[in-house]
Amino acid sequence: MKILLDAMGGDNAPDATIKGAYKAVNQIKSEIVLIGKEEIIRSKFKEFYGKGPEEISDRLVIKNATETIEMEDIPTMAIKHKKDSSMVVGFKMLKEAEGDVFISAGNSGALLTGATLLVGRIKGIDRPALGGILPAYHSQLLLMDCGANTNCKPINLLQFALMSTIYLRNTFGIEKPTIGLLNIGTEETKGNDLTKESYLLLKEKSEELGINFVGNVEGRDAFSGEIDAIVTDGFTGNIFLKSVEGLGKFVKKSLTENLKKNLFTTLCATPSLPAIKGFAKSVDYKSYGGALFLGVKKPVVKAHGSSDEILFEFTIKQAEKFVENKAVSRMIEEFEKVNKEEK
Repeated sequence: MKILLDAMGGDNAPDATIKGAYKAVNQIKSEIVLIGKEEIIRSKFKEFYGKGPEEISDRLVIKNATETIEMEDIPTMAIKHKKDSSMVVGFKMLKEAEGDVFISAGNSGALLTGATLLVGRIKGIDRPALGGILPAYHSQLLLMDCGANTNCKPINLLQFALMSTIYLRNTFGIEKPTIGLLNIGTEETKGNDLTKESYLLLKEKSEELGINFVGNVEGRDAFSGEIDAIVTDGFTGNIFLKSVEGLGKFVKKSLTENLKKNLFTTLCATPSLPAIKGFAKSVDYKSYGGALFLGVKKPVVKAHGSSDEILFEFTIKQAEKFVENKAVSRMIEEFEKVNKEEK
C-alpha cells in the first residue's frame, strides 16, 4: 500500500509533515510518498535527522512537485493552473493508481475541487462531504459535513446520512449506527428551512435506505455516546467542530494551570495523574486524525490546516486503516444498489 502525503500543505508544512511521516513509518506497513519540492524535503530531513529519507526507511519516498497551492489561492484557479503543485500531483497519482490514499492539510476548497474534478464523485452522490471523527462518551462521533459544503439542500443531508451509515458500518462494525440531525431543538418543527425540510426527508426515506435516523440532536447531546453520527451543512458543521476543538484546548489549559497553581495543588494532583492523563487523551481530537472526504471514488483525507507532527502521525495511521477497511469500494457498491433500486 502507498500513502500519498502532500508534504507542502498546511500551516506547519513541510516541517510537521516530515516529522509526522518519520514518526508514523515504523508504526505502519505502508510506503509513505512525500509529494513536494524535493530539494526542500531532503534538506529538512538532513536538518532534523542528519540523513536522507531513504537512509531512514525504504518506505519513505519523495515525489518531486515544483509548485504549492497556498491557503489564499482561489481553489478552481489553483487546481487548473498549478498542474505541478503537490496537491494536483497527488490527485493524479491517486487517480492513476500510483497510490492508495491521498492526505493533505492544504487549501480545503482546492482539495474539494481536486477530489471532485480529478478523482471524481461516486455515482449517486451530489456532493462529497468531510466526515470528521470526534471523541464521545465511551465511543466516537462522526460529524458530516464539517466544512466542505457551506450551502446545502435537504437531499445533500440525506446523502450525508447514508454515507455516514455505510462508513460506520464498514469501518467501525456498527451494524445500525444512530444518525441524528444537528438542530437547535429536538422537536420536529424546530430549526430553519433546511433543517425542517431535511427532517421530513430523512423521516420519509430512512427506512427505505436503511438509515437509523433518530431525529433532531442538540449540540449538548451530541457527545452522550448514544449518537454515532450527526449530519448538518458544512457551515454549521465547521463552526461546531472548531468550537469543540477550542473548548477542549480551554479545558486542558485551565486544568493544567489550576493543578500547578501552588505546591499544595501539585501534591494533591500527583496521585490523580493517571486519571488526568486518561481524561486529556479522551478529549484530544488529535488522536482521531483528519477528516475523510466521503463521496469520491478514491480515499482522500483532509488533515487540519494547523496540523502538527502528532496530528499528521495519527492521520497517516488512520489513512492506512481507511484503505484496509475498503470503505470507499464498499460505499460505491452500496450506492450502486441504491441507484438500481431507484430505477
